[in-house]
Amino acid sequence: MIDNKYTTYTNPLTDRYCSKDMSYIFSPQFKFSTWRKLWVALAEGEKELGINITEEQLEELRSNIENINFDEARKIEKEVRHDVMSHVKAYGLQCDKAKGIIHLGATSAYVGDNTDVIQMTEALKLIRIKLINLINNLKEFALKYKNIPTLGFTHFQAAQLTTVGKRACLWAQDLVLDLEDLNYRIENIKLRGAKGTTGTQASFLSLFEGDHEKVKKLDNIICEKMGYKSSYAVSGQTYTRKLDYQVVSILSGIAQSMHKMTNDIRLLQSLKEIEEPFEKNQIGSSAMAYKRNPMRSERISSLSKYIISESISPALVQSTQWLERSLDDSANKRLSIPQAFMAADAILEIGMNVTDGLVVYENMINKHVNEELPFMATETILMEAVKRGGDRQELHEIIREYSMKAAYRVKHEGQDNNLIELIMNDDSFKMSKEEILSIMDPKNFVGRAPEQVVEFVNDIIEPAIKDYKADIGLKIDLQV
Repeated sequence: MIDNKYTTYTNPLTDRYCSKDMSYIFSPQFKFSTWRKLWVALAEGEKELGINITEEQLEELRSNIENINFDEARKIEKEVRHDVMSHVKAYGLQCDKAKGIIHLGATSAYVGDNTDVIQMTEALKLIRIKLINLINNLKEFALKYKNIPTLGFTHFQAAQLTTVGKRACLWAQDLVLDLEDLNYRIENIKLRGAKGTTGTQASFLSLFEGDHEKVKKLDNIICEKMGYKSSYAVSGQTYTRKLDYQVVSILSGIAQSMHKMTNDIRLLQSLKEIEEPFEKNQIGSSAMAYKRNPMRSERISSLSKYIISESISPALVQSTQWLERSLDDSANKRLSIPQAFMAADAILEIGMNVTDGLVVYENMINKHVNEELPFMATETILMEAVKRGGDRQELHEIIREYSMKAAYRVKHEGQDNNLIELIMNDDSFKMSKEEILSIMDPKNFVGRAPEQVVEFVNDIIEPAIKDYKADIGLKIDLQV
């Protein structure tokens, strides 16, 4: 068999779907350079608190943060079967003067867990930028189409009218709720800190000769150096895996919102009312050349299902950890968390692309409205006829009979809906043709939908995205 890059499985999340920025956050370079930053922060903090560490040693460590000797680390890990110690030793090969103080007092979770938190934090921030751009796209769309009446649907059956813009606000509202959850987690996420082997900080208490205040201060110094307000107050060997579940749950929430939105777009595209972008040379079907499949919305739906299902992994990990820790979380975390983030990154990028180029077919929307409007207008006509002295019960029965005739004509004979014509020709309603036709303007049936759009944008969306205006305007070039 030929041995090249095409004979080895590659992850489609990195090859086809997610951005390079998201992929980098979970790359070996980011991970292991963060380990080294944490080792530097630890050594700096220990020096500040009186441990015999020289500035020369610190400078040696700092100068090799990004210069990672991966090959050496890989060779060492094959021998020692321990990823953290292999990188401690590899770092020491580059830092001869400082090798004796690398990882001083720490356990593996010091670099492993703190880096996990940092990766999730940076990934959440990247997700936030894309989520805000998506919400902004929907805002612009909603305002543009706030006055366009369209059929509402309940049970995917024609219901009272809404507007195209108001429907987009329903999608945006779900995403704003996701943004609120996302902001809360970013603002409140904490490092594990320097807690020692079982979380008791015994090794650091020994290092500082029983000085509890110095042990506590070291934790604070590390958090400050790494850009965090604090660490979790208590831990076992690891931070609680509850955090992983909380983070991936946010991604699941975004996926649920995106799946709902793109299901709606797919239904509307089938009705030929709204269509996702379709490029000049795009092929919809290998057999049916005329087809314009909603493949981007379908891809979002597909990846969203994956994210939602992935949220069960950290739930299982958290619920089955033993006492101060067990290692049955490690392999699972390496897969579930990065891949959930990469899939979430992908659906947001695709969603930004879709919402930036949604096509609205107003004539088709009007056609569907006019087919159903006669049935919807009957209640208003009935009320007006009663005001003119008509008997409500008698008129209701007449409308019911005419409605059945019109429905038969539409469903069985394939003809247009003539319900209003039947009513106009019946003197029982005591209304002129002009009076009845004036009722038939679709805008009379959308309620406060246009006003709700403006109010929602001003009261909800704008306050939610106002602090991130500099991040708005991101354009997406999809790989496939």
